[in-house]
Amino acid sequence: MKKLLAMLLALVMVLSFAACSNDEPAADGEGDGEGETATGSVYWLNFKPESDEALKEIAALYTAETGVEVKIETAASGTYSETLTAEMDKSNAPTIFVVSPNGVPTWGDYCLDLTGTAIANELATDAYNVYDADGKLVSIGYCYECYGIIVNNALLNAAGHDVSEITNFETLKAVVEDITANKETLGFSAFTSAGMDGSSSWRFTGHLINLEYVHEYRDNPEAWGNGAYGPATLTGDYMDNFKALYDLMVENSTVDRKELANGGFDAAAEFANGEAAFYVNGNWEYQGLLDKGMNADDLYMIPYYSGIEGEEKAGLNCGTENYWAINGTASEEDIQATMDFLVWLVTDPEASEMAVTTFGVMPYKSAVESTNRFLAQANAYLADGCYNFAWVTNYQPNVDTYRAAAVSAMNAYNADPSDANWATVVTAFIDGWAVQYAEANG
Repeated sequence: MKKLLAMLLALVMVLSFAACSNDEPAADGEGDGEGETATGSVYWLNFKPESDEALKEIAALYTAETGVEVKIETAASGTYSETLTAEMDKSNAPTIFVVSPNGVPTWGDYCLDLTGTAIANELATDAYNVYDADGKLVSIGYCYECYGIIVNNALLNAAGHDVSEITNFETLKAVVEDITANKETLGFSAFTSAGMDGSSSWRFTGHLINLEYVHEYRDNPEAWGNGAYGPATLTGDYMDNFKALYDLMVENSTVDRKELANGGFDAAAEFANGEAAFYVNGNWEYQGLLDKGMNADDLYMIPYYSGIEGEEKAGLNCGTENYWAINGTASEEDIQATMDFLVWLVTDPEASEMAVTTFGVMPYKSAVESTNRFLAQANAYLADGCYNFAWVTNYQPNVDTYRAAAVSAMNAYNADPSDANWATVVTAFIDGWAVQYAEANG
């Protein structure tokens, strides 16, 4: 039925164009007056490796319905910036790519101004819009996410605890260390592995470090108020809190911290197989955990408790680093094809359901509602008056270089957790920010 309706609609469009050509010229951008349908293609350079398969299914569905080619290419984890640089130099550059706040200085000029466009008009909120210094709408969020510490409450119950006990760092530490003390009897560890290879290190150099950034932001939001660029320097006031939580994770884990630099661990499988009770990640893991046989009722997500005063009213890390930008240097045909595809993606019930299943939730008026339990828990924290851990990590300057230096320092610290090696971690995150900020912004 859907294909039949599409064919009938296409026929009506052709007849309409023919009538237009007989009566008067079409308006700019509406055709050439000869009844020809618009041409063009879509090339989406995807930021989310875990969504690769789903996006290719969506692309195939759209091509089957419209005949428009939609190409999906996915950058390997931790390589998006360099992949985008390489792809944008090609004649068939991406028409959809990701530009988060820290990417505006580099990519803003390439982006179509989305103000008043068909896809921007479908947004349910402007909370995830990214503008340049001149007010140009550079990119728009396409999914809203949350991350924190995922908990298997069935394992906590087996250890004589419950997720409701954990309300701050002190209570988290007590539960974690009790599990470790009884690890051999229980048959599981407290935390999954914290591998420092490219497939995993972002959980710590991009996500966990957000607790430092967000509390600096809460202390002095004005310092972060200069548009897309963030502050030139950090204070480092909360690095001891970062250290406390990080040490708790790697000292009570399935893998010895000295082995973490080798990488190659599968933390999701460890968690799904019942090898650990805590797993540092986000809502995008929810469906995968269910697919691996986990019980939804056992799954909870708790905040990054790290000993901050008043953290009993902390919520999850909620925001996005996933922003659609349309390549303004592409041909008019490709720009229109891309715009049409994105509008279809967020309004078509079947397509938006497929997208929401992989993204978790989409901030668009007609997209289907999310069934993701972690996102519901994030909303529950906020409804209870808890503060949100905004995604201040999006401001990281020269993100790949910055994080690579942090990985190197953290590997040295894991191999020998001395005060001197911890000082190099602080240097990488705090002094490294100033260095990379100056490099990125002049």
